Amino acid sequence: MIPMEQGVSEFGGEAAAVRIDRALLLKPIRGGNTYEETVERILQTIRLGLIHSGEQLPPERELATMLEVSRDTVRDAIASLAQAGYLAIRRGRYGGTFVADDVPAGPIVIGRDGEVLERHHFTVSEIQDVLVLRGVLEPGAAYQAAVSELTGELRERLWTAHTETAEATVEDYRRLDSRLHLMIAELTGSNSLVNHVAQSRVKVNELLDEIPLLPPNIAHSNEQHETIVMAILTGRPDDAAAAMRDHLEGSASLLRGFLA
Repeated sequence: MIPMEQGVSEFGGEAAAVRIDRALLLKPIRGGNTYEETVERILQTIRLGLIHSGEQLPPERELATMLEVSRDTVRDAIASLAQAGYLAIRRGRYGGTFVADDVPAGPIVIGRDGEVLERHHFTVSEIQDVLVLRGVLEPGAAYQAAVSELTGELRERLWTAHTETAEATVEDYRRLDSRLHLMIAELTGSNSLVNHVAQSRVKVNELLDEIPLLPPNIAHSNEQHETIVMAILTGRPDDAAAAMRDHLEGSASLLRGFLA
């Protein structure tokens, strides 16, 4: 158990965890392409497992407030994702917008007009591009998180995210692993960085889905996660960045070996 500031309570239950997960990506949009970015944010939240199949999205009005866009923009984005098979819109007393029971799998990209497109393979240069970007973003995020002043609540959230990842089943591991990496970015206080890490993570997960999830690699990753988290919690930015680089290089080596 990590130390907490006095007066800060622990999180209470699964519902709170779901709210935390959603909040990682459903934050104000600052760019000029609000429709396209709204599609992207909702899609990232689904693809990274921060909201599960069958779960209900917040109401349009709430989503519009969270993203700081118009309700018409949210409505158009939801309609596009429903047409692409990611969302289901239900009418009636218990209606609303839900994540589809069978979310489409496989690599995707978002077209220039916000449409969801499928892809069927990765080139060596595309793999390298994903790995280089991740190698720049995430060590920097770990460094900045370690120099940030963290409240007891944030410290507890980070440690809980790590322990839940370490205890995850194989089926749930990638979702919780993604959440941990996004939470580290969130600790920096930069919404832009969170969004860039999320974009990167979606692409990384598309690559990881193409290779087997190896138990020894999971065990090693969990050990590295603890090193990263402890460096952040004890305010050692250089160690946090170095540990993150080592962690990412392990994943990169597997991806290059299997896919390149």
